[in-house]
Formats: sequence, C-alpha cells, structure tokens
Amino acid sequence: MEKEQIREVIARRAAKELHDGDVVNLGIGLPTMIPNFLPEGITVTLQTENGAMGLGPSPEPGKEDKNLVNAGAGFITLLPGASTFDSATSFAIIRGGHVDVSVLGALQVDEKGNLANWIIPGKIAPGMGGAMDLVVGARRVIIAMEHTQKGAPKILKECTLPLTAAGQVNMIITEMGVINVTPEGLVLVEKHPEFTVEQIQAATEATLIISPELKSMI
Repeated sequence: MEKEQIREVIARRAAKELHDGDVVNLGIGLPTMIPNFLPEGITVTLQTENGAMGLGPSPEPGKEDKNLVNAGAGFITLLPGASTFDSATSFAIIRGGHVDVSVLGALQVDEKGNLANWIIPGKIAPGMGGAMDLVVGARRVIIAMEHTQKGAPKILKECTLPLTAAGQVNMIITEMGVINVTPEGLVLVEKHPEFTVEQIQAATEATLIISPELKSMI
C-alpha cells in the first residue's frame, strides 16, 4: 500500500470506533484524519487540550484563522455552539474523566498496553504535551499508527522508549489489522485482506493471540 492509502485505511477503521455523542480527543498527525470518515449519522464532539470543545473540519486553504489552532499548532475551525477555555479548565475536563475516547499515534506499544509516544532519547522533542493526561483520563484509548517503522516492529513485548503511560491502551489499529489489549495479551480481532496472519505476526514482536472469530478489517 502507498503511504496515503495506509493512513486512510487506519483513519477509516478508527472512525468506526466512535459513537454518536462521544467526546473525543485526537492526537496530532494521522488521528486528525478520522473525522473525514465518520459513519453517516454519527456526531462526536472534538476537544483539544489547548482549550476548545466543538471543533469542526479543517479550514479550507487560505481561510485559516491564526487564532484557532489545535494542540499541535494545526489550524482548526469551530462549530456553532463551540466553546473555548483556559488550559486549567481543559485539563480538568480530561483528568475528570469527561473524554470518552482518545485516539493517539505511537512510537511503541507493548503487550501490556504500555505506550511510548513522546520522545526518542537523544533527539529534540517539543515535550509530552497532554498525552500523559489523556491516556490516563480518557475512558478509552485507541492507538492509530502504522504497524512498523522502516520495517521495524512498533508493537513490542516491552517498550524500550520512555513511557507516556503504563497499561492504558485498549486497542491498536494499524494498516494490517485491529488488536485488542487484554489481560491475556494482544488479541488480533480483525485483519486487512491484503495480509495473512503470518505476515502480521512477522511484523509484530509481541506474540499475537488470534481470535477464533477473526474478521476482515474491511
């Protein structure tokens, strides 16, 4: 698959995990594509940790408002009825358990649901931002990412990078399939038809449990 097709496959599948009325926080990058693929009739309220609730679609080129950006400094729009507030209020919403779903990218995830997504030691990083609070405060945490990085597995037996949070990931969605994080381990519940179970396992360091009800991702 081409890069853009991979991103679309992941975003389209992740959108199916959102339910009508959910309050959702989307991480920077790939997760911001998810609203483009929401099923018909599904309305969610998007929140950004720098202080806004009720985000709309990305603005058209040339119509950006420099005062309206998300936590990743990307331009946003606000829907009628949206609200803006200070960071203290925003993090009170997150830490208070009022975000239903947080969808983030990752550098690494492991079989215990540990997440590393903020720094590679020795490289300059802008900081963790709100990720640490989001993965602990949201009711459900979904990782939407490419399955490998330059051919190296990103789903590991144990994360080797500094953790963002321990044991908080509920689901992993990649271009290869959908994996539930359970106390027994990582359960492959859906696979993309372009890949075999053997190919998915070969691209995954952690041992996958294959669901007896394995379904097609598409």
